[in-house]
Amino acid sequence: MRRPNPLWLIPVAAAFLLLAPAAVSAQTPNASTALPSHSAGGAVFTMSNGLARNSVIAYRIGTGGALLPSGTFSTHARGTGVSLADQGSLLLTADHHFLLVVNAGSNTISVFRVNSMSSGPILTYIDQTSSRGVEPVSLTAHGSLVYVVNAGNSSRRGNIVGFDLGSTGILSFLVGSRQPLSVNSPIGPAEISFNPSGHVLVVTEKATSRIDTYVVGTGGLAQSPTVTPSNGTTPYGFAWGKGGALIVSDAASDALSSYTVSSSGALTVVSGSVGDNGTAPCWVAVAHNGLWAYTSNAHSNTLSTYLVGTGGTLTLVSAVAATTGAADTDLAIGGAHSQYLFVYDAGAGEIEQYAIGSTGGLTLLSAVFSLPATAEGLAAF
Repeated sequence: MRRPNPLWLIPVAAAFLLLAPAAVSAQTPNASTALPSHSAGGAVFTMSNGLARNSVIAYRIGTGGALLPSGTFSTHARGTGVSLADQGSLLLTADHHFLLVVNAGSNTISVFRVNSMSSGPILTYIDQTSSRGVEPVSLTAHGSLVYVVNAGNSSRRGNIVGFDLGSTGILSFLVGSRQPLSVNSPIGPAEISFNPSGHVLVVTEKATSRIDTYVVGTGGLAQSPTVTPSNGTTPYGFAWGKGGALIVSDAASDALSSYTVSSSGALTVVSGSVGDNGTAPCWVAVAHNGLWAYTSNAHSNTLSTYLVGTGGTLTLVSAVAATTGAADTDLAIGGAHSQYLFVYDAGAGEIEQYAIGSTGGLTLLSAVFSLPATAEGLAAF
Protein backbone atom coordinates (compact mmCIF):
# COMPACT_ATOMS: atom_id res chain seq x y z
CA MET A 1 0.00 0.00 0.00
CA ARG A 2 1.28 3.42 -0.86
CA ARG A 3 1.84 5.49 2.26
CA PRO A 4 0.59 9.08 2.58
CA ASN A 5 2.62 11.92 1.18
CA PRO A 6 4.41 13.73 4.06
CA LEU A 7 3.27 17.04 2.60
CA TRP A 8 -0.26 16.22 3.68
CA LEU A 9 0.71 14.77 7.04
CA ILE A 10 -0.41 17.59 9.28
CA PRO A 11 -3.83 18.39 7.82
CA VAL A 12 -4.63 14.69 8.34
CA ALA A 13 -3.16 14.69 11.85
CA ALA A 14 -5.10 17.83 12.70
CA ALA A 15 -8.32 16.05 11.85
CA PHE A 16 -7.60 13.58 14.67
CA LEU A 17 -7.65 16.49 17.08
CA LEU A 18 -11.14 17.80 16.44
CA LEU A 19 -12.34 16.15 19.63
CA ALA A 20 -9.46 17.49 21.72
CA PRO A 21 -10.38 19.63 24.78
CA ALA A 22 -9.95 23.37 24.70
CA ALA A 23 -6.60 25.01 25.32
CA VAL A 24 -5.41 26.11 28.74
CA SER A 25 -7.30 29.10 30.07
CA ALA A 26 -6.20 32.54 28.98
CA GLN A 27 -4.02 34.68 31.18
CA THR A 28 -3.57 38.40 30.89
CA PRO A 29 0.11 39.18 30.10
CA ASN A 30 2.07 41.01 32.74
CA ALA A 31 2.85 44.53 31.57
CA SER A 32 6.23 44.51 33.31
CA THR A 33 9.12 45.71 31.19
CA ALA A 34 11.85 44.41 33.49
CA LEU A 35 14.60 42.40 31.86
CA PRO A 36 13.87 38.69 32.20
CA SER A 37 15.54 36.43 34.72
CA HIS A 38 16.20 32.84 33.66
CA SER A 39 17.19 31.22 36.93
CA ALA A 40 14.12 28.98 36.79
CA GLY A 41 14.05 25.51 35.23
CA GLY A 42 13.11 26.71 31.77
CA ALA A 43 9.99 26.99 29.65
CA VAL A 44 8.23 25.51 26.61
CA PHE A 45 6.07 27.39 24.11
CA THR A 46 3.66 26.35 21.38
CA MET A 47 0.98 28.31 19.53
CA SER A 48 -2.68 27.77 18.78
CA ASN A 49 -2.42 28.85 15.10
CA GLY A 50 -6.16 29.53 15.33
CA LEU A 51 -7.94 30.90 12.29
CA ALA A 52 -9.76 33.61 14.24
CA ARG A 53 -6.93 34.35 16.67
CA ASN A 54 -3.41 33.06 17.15
CA SER A 55 -2.05 32.70 20.69
CA VAL A 56 1.11 31.44 22.37
CA ILE A 57 0.56 28.71 24.97
CA ALA A 58 3.30 28.78 27.63
CA TYR A 59 4.49 26.22 30.19
CA ARG A 60 7.18 26.27 32.83
CA ILE A 61 9.43 23.25 33.30
CA GLY A 62 8.87 22.01 36.83
CA THR A 63 10.56 19.41 38.99
CA GLY A 64 11.52 16.34 37.01
CA GLY A 65 10.74 18.00 33.70
CA ALA A 66 6.98 18.22 34.23
CA LEU A 67 5.25 20.94 32.19
CA LEU A 68 3.04 23.29 34.19
CA PRO A 69 0.64 25.70 32.41
CA SER A 70 1.81 29.32 32.57
CA GLY A 71 -0.80 31.09 30.45
CA THR A 72 -2.04 31.86 26.96
CA PHE A 73 -0.95 35.09 25.24
CA SER A 74 -2.54 36.59 22.14
CA THR A 75 -0.32 37.43 19.18
CA HIS A 76 -2.93 40.02 18.09
CA ALA A 77 -3.09 38.32 14.70
CA ARG A 78 -4.43 35.20 12.99
CA GLY A 79 -3.15 31.74 12.19
CA THR A 80 -4.35 29.45 9.43
CA GLY A 81 -6.40 26.90 11.35
CA VAL A 82 -4.42 24.10 9.67
CA SER A 83 -0.85 22.94 10.11
CA LEU A 84 1.95 24.89 8.46
CA ALA A 85 3.92 21.61 8.14
CA ASP A 86 7.12 23.37 9.11
CA GLN A 87 9.89 23.54 11.71
CA GLY A 88 10.67 26.85 13.43
CA SER A 89 7.33 28.67 13.57
CA LEU A 90 8.29 29.92 17.04
CA LEU A 91 11.76 31.30 17.76
CA LEU A 92 13.50 32.06 21.04
CA THR A 93 16.47 34.41 20.79
CA ALA A 94 19.75 32.99 22.08
CA ASP A 95 19.55 35.05 25.28
CA HIS A 96 15.91 33.91 25.79
CA HIS A 97 14.81 37.55 26.12
CA PHE A 98 12.43 37.52 23.14
CA LEU A 99 10.01 35.05 21.56
CA LEU A 100 9.05 35.57 17.89
CA VAL A 101 6.00 33.89 16.35
CA VAL A 102 4.69 33.64 12.77
CA ASN A 103 1.07 34.58 12.09
CA ALA A 104 0.55 32.78 8.80
CA GLY A 105 -3.07 33.92 8.45
CA SER A 106 -2.12 37.59 8.83
CA ASN A 107 1.28 37.49 7.06
CA THR A 108 2.95 39.00 10.11
CA ILE A 109 5.50 38.23 12.83
CA SER A 110 4.73 38.96 16.50
CA VAL A 111 7.38 39.67 19.13
CA PHE A 112 7.09 39.07 22.88
CA ARG A 113 9.42 39.86 25.76
CA VAL A 114 9.99 36.77 27.93
CA ASN A 115 9.90 37.37 31.68
CA SER A 116 10.60 34.31 33.80
CA MET A 117 8.80 34.32 37.13
CA SER A 118 8.65 31.68 39.85
CA SER A 119 5.15 30.86 38.60
CA GLY A 120 6.38 30.46 35.03
CA PRO A 121 7.18 32.52 31.94
CA ILE A 122 5.14 35.68 31.41
CA LEU A 123 5.05 37.06 27.87
CA THR A 124 4.71 40.78 27.21
CA TYR A 125 3.44 41.54 23.73
CA ILE A 126 5.67 44.13 22.04
CA ASP A 127 4.71 44.51 18.40
CA GLN A 128 4.09 42.80 15.08
CA THR A 129 5.39 43.54 11.63
CA SER A 130 4.65 42.43 8.08
CA SER A 131 6.60 39.36 6.98
CA ARG A 132 6.96 41.04 3.56
CA GLY A 133 5.48 37.96 1.90
CA VAL A 134 2.61 35.47 2.03
CA GLU A 135 2.23 32.81 4.74
CA PRO A 136 5.32 33.03 6.93
CA VAL A 137 6.16 29.55 8.26
CA SER A 138 9.63 29.53 9.84
CA LEU A 139 12.03 31.90 11.61
CA THR A 140 15.74 31.98 12.45
CA ALA A 141 18.07 34.41 14.22
CA HIS A 142 21.79 35.06 14.65
CA GLY A 143 22.52 37.90 17.01
CA SER A 144 20.16 40.71 16.09
CA LEU A 145 19.60 39.38 12.56
CA VAL A 146 16.25 37.66 11.99
CA TYR A 147 15.09 35.95 8.80
CA VAL A 148 11.70 34.51 7.89
CA VAL A 149 10.71 32.22 5.04
CA ASN A 150 7.33 32.94 3.44
CA ALA A 151 5.71 29.96 1.73
CA GLY A 152 3.89 32.04 -0.89
CA ASN A 153 0.82 30.95 -2.82
CA SER A 154 -0.37 30.47 -6.41
CA SER A 155 -0.15 34.20 -7.13
CA ARG A 156 2.78 35.33 -4.96
CA ARG A 157 6.17 33.65 -4.93
CA GLY A 158 7.71 32.39 -1.71
CA ASN A 159 10.73 34.28 -0.38
CA ILE A 160 13.07 34.92 2.51
CA VAL A 161 13.20 38.32 4.20
CA GLY A 162 15.59 39.80 6.79
CA PHE A 163 15.01 42.07 9.78
CA ASP A 164 17.02 43.69 12.54
CA LEU A 165 15.77 42.95 16.05
CA GLY A 166 16.30 46.03 18.20
CA SER A 167 17.12 45.98 21.91
CA THR A 168 13.49 46.80 22.72
CA GLY A 169 12.14 43.97 20.55
CA ILE A 170 11.11 45.97 17.49
CA LEU A 171 11.74 44.31 14.11
CA SER A 172 13.01 46.58 11.32
CA PHE A 173 12.95 45.41 7.69
CA LEU A 174 16.39 45.18 6.06
CA VAL A 175 16.08 46.81 2.65
CA GLY A 176 17.74 44.56 0.06
CA SER A 177 17.42 41.38 2.10
CA ARG A 178 14.47 39.86 0.23
CA GLN A 179 15.43 36.85 -1.91
CA PRO A 180 13.35 34.27 -3.81
CA LEU A 181 13.06 30.53 -3.34
CA SER A 182 14.02 28.17 -6.16
CA VAL A 183 10.88 28.43 -8.34
CA ASN A 184 7.75 30.58 -8.71
CA SER A 185 5.20 27.90 -7.84
CA PRO A 186 4.47 26.99 -4.20
CA ILE A 187 7.18 24.58 -3.09
CA GLY A 188 6.40 24.01 0.59
CA PRO A 189 9.40 25.42 2.43
CA ALA A 190 9.80 23.55 5.70
CA GLU A 191 12.45 25.50 7.61
CA ILE A 192 14.93 28.37 7.49
CA SER A 193 18.02 28.50 9.68
CA PHE A 194 21.37 30.22 9.97
CA ASN A 195 24.41 27.97 10.10
CA PRO A 196 26.25 28.17 13.47
CA SER A 197 28.60 30.94 12.28
CA GLY A 198 25.73 33.03 10.92
CA HIS A 199 27.32 33.34 7.47
CA VAL A 200 24.91 31.11 5.51
CA LEU A 201 21.12 30.66 5.54
CA VAL A 202 19.57 27.30 4.63
CA VAL A 203 16.00 26.60 3.44
CA THR A 204 14.54 23.14 2.72
CA GLU A 205 11.92 22.76 -0.03
CA LYS A 206 9.63 19.75 0.36
CA ALA A 207 7.84 19.76 -3.01
CA THR A 208 10.98 20.18 -5.14
CA SER A 209 13.40 18.12 -2.99
CA ARG A 210 15.85 21.01 -3.10
CA ILE A 211 17.91 22.82 -0.49
CA ASP A 212 18.52 26.56 -0.94
CA THR A 213 21.55 28.27 0.60
CA TYR A 214 22.13 32.01 0.87
CA VAL A 215 25.43 33.64 1.78
CA VAL A 216 24.84 36.47 4.25
CA GLY A 217 26.83 39.52 3.17
CA THR A 218 27.50 43.03 4.39
CA GLY A 219 24.82 44.47 6.64
CA GLY A 220 23.20 41.06 7.09
CA LEU A 221 21.83 41.00 3.54
CA ALA A 222 21.24 37.57 2.03
CA GLN A 223 22.65 37.06 -1.46
CA SER A 224 20.84 35.23 -4.28
CA PRO A 225 20.34 31.50 -3.60
CA THR A 226 22.44 28.51 -4.53
CA VAL A 227 19.99 25.67 -5.23
CA THR A 228 21.13 22.07 -4.60
CA PRO A 229 19.14 18.85 -5.12
CA SER A 230 18.79 17.15 -1.75
CA ASN A 231 20.31 13.75 -1.23
CA GLY A 232 16.98 12.23 -0.18
CA THR A 233 13.39 12.86 -1.17
CA THR A 234 11.31 15.54 0.57
CA PRO A 235 13.88 17.38 2.71
CA TYR A 236 11.98 18.61 5.73
CA GLY A 237 13.19 19.74 9.15
CA PHE A 238 16.87 20.06 10.01
CA ALA A 239 19.28 20.94 12.79
CA TRP A 240 22.99 21.59 13.25
CA GLY A 241 25.06 18.74 14.65
CA LYS A 242 28.61 18.20 15.84
CA GLY A 243 31.17 20.26 13.91
CA GLY A 244 28.45 22.36 12.27
CA ALA A 245 27.06 19.46 10.22
CA LEU A 246 23.70 20.09 8.56
CA ILE A 247 21.39 17.18 9.49
CA VAL A 248 18.26 17.00 7.31
CA SER A 249 15.26 14.68 7.50
CA ASP A 250 14.41 12.99 4.19
CA ALA A 251 10.72 12.51 4.95
CA ALA A 252 9.77 10.43 1.90
CA SER A 253 13.01 8.41 2.07
CA ASP A 254 12.48 7.51 5.75
CA ALA A 255 16.01 8.63 6.55
CA LEU A 256 18.34 11.41 7.65
CA SER A 257 21.19 12.87 5.60
CA SER A 258 24.08 15.07 6.71
CA TYR A 259 26.06 17.69 4.80
CA THR A 260 28.91 20.09 5.23
CA VAL A 261 28.13 23.70 4.32
CA SER A 262 30.97 25.80 2.89
CA SER A 263 31.37 29.55 3.33
CA SER A 264 30.10 29.90 -0.26
CA GLY A 265 26.94 27.95 0.55
CA ALA A 266 28.01 24.78 -1.27
CA LEU A 267 26.63 21.53 0.18
CA THR A 268 28.63 18.30 0.31
CA VAL A 269 26.98 15.05 1.39
CA VAL A 270 28.64 13.37 4.37
CA SER A 271 26.13 10.60 5.17
CA GLY A 272 23.48 10.01 2.55
CA SER A 273 19.97 8.91 3.57
CA VAL A 274 20.74 6.78 6.63
CA GLY A 275 17.43 5.02 7.22
CA ASP A 276 15.76 4.81 10.63
CA ASN A 277 13.26 2.01 9.87
CA GLY A 278 10.42 4.42 10.65
CA THR A 279 7.96 6.22 8.42
CA ALA A 280 8.02 9.94 7.52
CA PRO A 281 10.79 11.39 9.71
CA CYS A 282 10.06 15.09 9.45
CA TRP A 283 11.48 17.04 12.41
CA VAL A 284 15.02 17.05 13.80
CA ALA A 285 16.55 18.14 17.13
CA VAL A 286 20.09 17.76 18.49
CA ALA A 287 21.41 17.49 22.06
CA HIS A 288 24.70 17.33 23.99
CA ASN A 289 26.41 19.92 21.78
CA GLY A 290 25.28 18.24 18.59
CA LEU A 291 26.39 14.71 19.50
CA TRP A 292 22.92 13.14 19.42
CA ALA A 293 20.30 13.75 16.74
CA TYR A 294 16.63 12.86 17.15
CA THR A 295 13.91 12.63 14.54
CA SER A 296 10.16 12.15 14.87
CA ASN A 297 8.63 9.50 12.60
CA ALA A 298 5.22 11.06 12.16
CA HIS A 299 3.55 8.12 10.40
CA SER A 300 4.91 5.39 12.67
CA ASN A 301 4.61 7.23 16.01
CA THR A 302 8.23 6.70 17.06
CA LEU A 303 11.40 8.65 17.77
CA SER A 304 14.80 7.59 16.43
CA THR A 305 18.28 8.43 17.70
CA TYR A 306 21.46 8.97 15.69
CA LEU A 307 25.06 9.49 16.78
CA VAL A 308 26.74 12.42 15.01
CA GLY A 309 30.39 11.56 14.52
CA THR A 310 33.49 13.31 13.30
CA GLY A 311 32.82 15.41 10.21
CA GLY A 312 29.08 14.95 10.65
CA THR A 313 28.77 11.22 9.93
CA LEU A 314 25.45 9.72 11.00
CA THR A 315 25.06 6.34 12.70
CA LEU A 316 21.64 5.02 13.64
CA VAL A 317 21.77 4.14 17.34
CA SER A 318 18.13 3.34 18.04
CA ALA A 319 15.41 2.96 15.41
CA VAL A 320 12.77 3.10 18.16
CA ALA A 321 14.19 5.24 20.94
CA ALA A 322 10.62 5.87 22.12
CA THR A 323 7.04 5.18 21.07
CA THR A 324 4.92 8.34 21.11
CA GLY A 325 1.22 9.18 21.25
CA ALA A 326 0.14 9.76 17.66
CA ALA A 327 1.57 11.70 14.68
CA ASP A 328 4.60 13.04 16.55
CA THR A 329 5.82 16.20 14.85
CA ASP A 330 7.67 19.12 16.42
CA LEU A 331 10.68 18.62 18.69
CA ALA A 332 12.50 20.95 21.10
CA ILE A 333 15.36 20.63 23.58
CA GLY A 334 15.04 22.45 26.93
CA GLY A 335 15.71 22.48 30.65
CA ALA A 336 18.45 24.02 32.77
CA HIS A 337 21.12 21.82 31.16
CA SER A 338 19.26 20.99 27.93
CA GLN A 339 18.44 17.65 29.51
CA TYR A 340 14.88 17.25 28.18
CA LEU A 341 13.41 16.46 24.76
CA PHE A 342 9.88 17.77 24.23
CA VAL A 343 7.70 16.22 21.53
CA TYR A 344 4.42 17.54 20.16
CA ASP A 345 2.07 14.69 19.18
CA ALA A 346 -0.35 16.26 16.72
CA GLY A 347 -2.58 13.20 16.64
CA ALA A 348 -3.00 13.14 20.41
CA GLY A 349 -3.04 16.85 21.21
CA GLU A 350 -0.21 16.46 23.71
CA ILE A 351 3.36 17.43 24.50
CA GLU A 352 5.51 14.61 25.86
CA GLN A 353 8.61 15.16 28.00
CA TYR A 354 11.63 12.84 27.83
CA ALA A 355 14.82 12.86 29.88
CA ILE A 356 17.95 12.63 27.72
CA GLY A 357 20.54 10.23 29.13
CA SER A 358 24.32 10.60 28.94
CA THR A 359 24.40 8.10 26.07
CA GLY A 360 21.47 9.70 24.25
CA GLY A 361 18.75 7.38 25.56
CA LEU A 362 15.23 8.70 26.17
CA THR A 363 13.06 8.14 29.25
CA LEU A 364 9.43 9.25 29.16
CA LEU A 365 8.61 11.44 32.15
CA SER A 366 5.07 12.72 31.58
CA ALA A 367 2.79 14.49 29.12
CA VAL A 368 0.40 17.43 28.99
CA PHE A 369 -2.83 17.19 27.03
CA SER A 370 -5.67 19.49 25.97
CA LEU A 371 -3.84 21.33 23.21
CA PRO A 372 -6.15 22.82 20.57
CA ALA A 373 -6.58 20.92 17.31
CA THR A 374 -4.75 23.65 15.41
CA ALA A 375 -1.66 23.79 17.67
CA GLU A 376 1.68 24.27 15.93
CA GLY A 377 5.38 24.45 16.76
CA LEU A 378 7.63 24.13 19.80
CA ALA A 379 10.32 26.33 21.31
CA ALA A 380 12.05 25.72 24.64
CA PHE A 381 14.86 26.78 26.95
